[in-house]
Amino acid sequence: MKKRLIYPIYVVALLAYSLLGAHLFNLNAAGERDDPYEQLELFTRVLERVRKDYVDGEKLTYKDLIQGAMKGMLSTLDPHSEFMDIPKFAELKDDTEGTYGGVGLQVHVRDGQLTVIAPMEDTPAFEAGILPGDQLVKLDGRPTERIGMNDAVKLLRGEAGSKVSVSILRPSMSEPRDITLIRQEIRLFSVKDINNRREFPVGPDHLGYLRLTQFSEKTADELEEALRQMESKGIEGLVLDLRGNPGGLLDQAVAVSEKFLAKGKPIVSTEGRNRASDIQRRASGRGRIRTFPLALLINGGSASASEIVAGCLQDLQRAAVVGEQSFGKGSVQNILPLNDGSALRLTTAKYYTPSHKVIHEHGITPNIVVPLSEEDETAIQLRRIPGGKSNLDDALRTFPTPQQSRLKERVLADADPQLERAMDLLKALRLTSRHSEKKNSTTNHPARSSN
Repeated sequence: MKKRLIYPIYVVALLAYSLLGAHLFNLNAAGERDDPYEQLELFTRVLERVRKDYVDGEKLTYKDLIQGAMKGMLSTLDPHSEFMDIPKFAELKDDTEGTYGGVGLQVHVRDGQLTVIAPMEDTPAFEAGILPGDQLVKLDGRPTERIGMNDAVKLLRGEAGSKVSVSILRPSMSEPRDITLIRQEIRLFSVKDINNRREFPVGPDHLGYLRLTQFSEKTADELEEALRQMESKGIEGLVLDLRGNPGGLLDQAVAVSEKFLAKGKPIVSTEGRNRASDIQRRASGRGRIRTFPLALLINGGSASASEIVAGCLQDLQRAAVVGEQSFGKGSVQNILPLNDGSALRLTTAKYYTPSHKVIHEHGITPNIVVPLSEEDETAIQLRRIPGGKSNLDDALRTFPTPQQSRLKERVLADADPQLERAMDLLKALRLTSRHSEKKNSTTNHPARSSN
């Protein structure tokens, strides 16, 4: 009888123990879950504690604290995602639509340091000799590592005519160099010729040269105008220079690429976490399609949209790419406007070339690698200053005295090893094309035999 009573009690105890263990396991698992309500409760507590106990808390508003939290949250994701308050969002619109006061620097955080992607053409930063890869270590005497990229951009911008001091450091320098820049209204044409103008000459060898300084709203239209002018002068081959081009609008990169591609050719694809929004952009076939030989120049300052164009035309064997490894900025940022006029810039995907090579953090490797020394690169940049060589002496004053004579000699020699290699390549491609056309003509129209 006792055995019959003990057995059910044992079973009940075992069952209760199992249920208790399962409950404790679930509690532990719940603690490990990423519970949004729990974290929001924690955030609210911190928010109220700051409002109550911070020494200057009476100067804070909930809006200040919430926007500060959003800026911090977005900044932890990657260097390109950010919360843009209303003034910052307006600045972004100015970048692509109109003008703004600034010094003309495209910057990026690399290895924790604010780094120049490229100075924009015809701007104070460009004229001062700032180069791609230069580190901005101070702005107006404040270390940039304590500022962050968003606030650094705000410091660089301002009313035209106002001043800002920057301290730059590059590998060849033993210590930072201080430069005072005067902000100006930034309004640029993005397509220029060999002489840094918009006259678009064609050489006696029927080869042309165009340089894209960025991809803004009118880049494709400017390029079309330039190509038509050069075609009227008998162009038979083109060097498209994307060196120092920091990128810009994706639609413009697509529009530039499709000027050299047949309808339906792939240009770029994007892939992100939400696979339903993945897209592949192809050439539309609209407008005149150019088939003459093409060479592209890239370097470490070529980023984003520049890399899309280079990667596309290289993959499809439509152009040979000459120069140095590009920057490697191949992520997609979507602008998500918010109700109060602010916006999120959020990285949502990565770019892939037609052969599915990832651009981000890899860049584009040229078909023909032609390295440049730092002084060669500086000399090329100095040749493009407004006023040309007549302003060279003034521009050289920003460089150390021992370096000035060497740079002047390089500038006056007009040497550009990368461009020279690209031109030689075009000449060879043109000869090959002519030989092929002649051979096909002979094959299609054989000579008649005489009786």
